[in-house]
Amino acid sequence: MRSQRLVSFSFFATVLLFISIAAGSPAAAGQLYFSNERDNTVTVLDSVSLKVVKTIPVGKRPRGMLITPDYREVLVCVGDDNALDVIDTATLEVTRRIASGPDPEFLAIDPTGTQIYVANEDDGLVTILDRATGKTLGEVEIGIEPEGMSVSPDGKMVVATSESTSMAHFIDTETHAVLANVLVDTRPRVALFTKKGDHVWVTAEIGGTLSVIDPKTFEIVKKTGFSIPGVRNDLIQPMGIRFSPDDKLAFVALGRANRIAVVDVATLEVLRYILVGQRPWQIDLSADGKTLYSVNGLTNDVTVIDVDSQKPVTSIPIGRLPWGIAIEP
Repeated sequence: MRSQRLVSFSFFATVLLFISIAAGSPAAAGQLYFSNERDNTVTVLDSVSLKVVKTIPVGKRPRGMLITPDYREVLVCVGDDNALDVIDTATLEVTRRIASGPDPEFLAIDPTGTQIYVANEDDGLVTILDRATGKTLGEVEIGIEPEGMSVSPDGKMVVATSESTSMAHFIDTETHAVLANVLVDTRPRVALFTKKGDHVWVTAEIGGTLSVIDPKTFEIVKKTGFSIPGVRNDLIQPMGIRFSPDDKLAFVALGRANRIAVVDVATLEVLRYILVGQRPWQIDLSADGKTLYSVNGLTNDVTVIDVDSQKPVTSIPIGRLPWGIAIEP
């Protein structure tokens, strides 16, 4: 009898310890933010329960979004309002609006969290904004229909794609000068610096390829395509990219192929394709790199993927035509 009581106590203590650790971990307090283009809302999910915390009304046609480095604000591109809506992560309210230039599509922020870089799709500009004041610090002319944006880890360079010009444009963040225009494949959508900053990956939606660019030489050092048995090549449309915390794996959303490609960063070999919802646009990783979230535009949901097993765990309905994602750890 005494041994049974000890076993019961041990089990109960173990459960309490697990609950205590989970409650104190960053993930327990984290929230996931998704922009819903057709609903003009941002859906907020609790990252542990995956329950909807709140649906926040924002401006018209919300798309690109990010969370600031201090995790205090989520910035949302509201394209038809030519602005960024700013959500306070503590109150989950839109607290202010920043004029961004015509039709902001996507955005990036420097590592200090002070300067915002916005791709203005309608006028071929990158607009540079002061986060605190909302003041425009500069405008840089690039190609037609800018979209993808990324800032280097050291904050010295920003890269932007232009869909109709099929280029990646490298900009000096101090002088605002265009350092190089690199021709990639048709309709580049996303550009992303690796975590080490030694390469930039650019996806081409119509070209169906991924280009790896050296930001020192501005040369394409590697390029790869994708092939999925039973899926037409024209449906394989690379979009969002995310790197694992150790820079060894990359995850690439493949649009109408309804897959996420798992790619070896060193070799560009595709290790696996993960089936998700219809037309994954943007993707993001939890801070610990253990969970991947795929935003599926045509099934109005997010697929939650376990990174260790590289398998989907569940899908959560959100708003209509979801597009962007930001994660609060």
